[in-house]
Amino acid sequence: MSDTLIKVEGVSKKFCRSFKRSLWYGMQDLGREVTGRRQGDISELRDDEFWAVKDVSFDLKRGECLGLVGPNGAGKTTLLRMLNGLIKPDKGRIEMRGRVGALIALGAGFNPILTGRENVYVNATVLGLSKKKIDEKLDEIVDFAEIEAFIDSPVQNYSSGMAVRLGFSVAAVLKPDVLLLDEVLAVGDMAFRVKCGNRIREMMSNAAVILVSHSMEFISWYATKVMVMQGGGTKRLTSSVHEGIRVYETLNIQKNAPSGKGGVEMLEAELVNKKQKLKDDVLCYIRRETLHLSLKFFVSDVGVGSCLDIRVGDGSGKVIINYRVVKNNSDSYKIFPPGEHTVCLDLGEIELTGGLYEIMAEFYDENRHVVFKRCDSVARFFVDSDLITYTKVTKNANIL
Repeated sequence: MSDTLIKVEGVSKKFCRSFKRSLWYGMQDLGREVTGRRQGDISELRDDEFWAVKDVSFDLKRGECLGLVGPNGAGKTTLLRMLNGLIKPDKGRIEMRGRVGALIALGAGFNPILTGRENVYVNATVLGLSKKKIDEKLDEIVDFAEIEAFIDSPVQNYSSGMAVRLGFSVAAVLKPDVLLLDEVLAVGDMAFRVKCGNRIREMMSNAAVILVSHSMEFISWYATKVMVMQGGGTKRLTSSVHEGIRVYETLNIQKNAPSGKGGVEMLEAELVNKKQKLKDDVLCYIRRETLHLSLKFFVSDVGVGSCLDIRVGDGSGKVIINYRVVKNNSDSYKIFPPGEHTVCLDLGEIELTGGLYEIMAEFYDENRHVVFKRCDSVARFFVDSDLITYTKVTKNANIL
């Protein structure tokens, strides 16, 4: 018997932006299906239609975890809904073997009026379990979710974290052959996320897992392969998790994407260290070397001066380090009046884990009330992971 539990071949799904047109197209398509007529060339888009998922193919075996990543609107959730049978593809073929457990949206599958206990029975019944089997597993599900005091309360009174706990507990304790998780674990607290992670690893020996997340930490922990989606299609499918994360982080950084109220125009940015000087490209940063940033910008005559923050963020835009540009020998912000300015900043030694990072510049009014402009990714640098060499110990070590 083959260990391939998920097989996806050329799957595509299109939607319509106009609600009225979508109803009309749906009636047309349903009428053709009922009468047995062909729908014509389904690869052609009608007015206001777009491809949410386009020609996606992959397979997943027992014991594997696919990290599904990509920017918002890339088609990840739509693909998971097709895998779970909630919607059907317009093109392509999906093969699923075994029982499927899915946690695609917060509280998905739960009736808010029913209690947690009643929802467990409903969800487990949908997965094909008998009442006797559910009775045997109920205590384990409640214990794993850690919501014993609220199991007989309506789910509509649950917090988002409690709903995730119960939903994941049902999926994990019943041990499906295929587990689909869509960004839901990010809601839980750290202790429960660690608990879920251990259960995911435990389940992977007998199941195939698809994990959608914008957290590269989660992806690096659990995934055995990564698929990066962009615009509904597959940007990269690789068994190298590190490569997949790097493609996603590169894709996620929008080069010089300004936002704010205006008033400042970024003219030039340059990142330099001792050995390399790369402009408009990625600098490979060597640890324990000093990074220098040079910025050239123009402040419009907006009636007030501008102050500047420099931030270092990861590929998802999360700020890791924040620098305040201050006056010499002072804690006060440096104010840049209207006109052209060139600033050379010493960022010092930056100790970060391996990965791709971006430098962002944010300009405020001098009272810190209004953001004139935020420029994402004015410069980028990549930190290679340190390698640890193992040396065999031949003598006992004294503990001090």
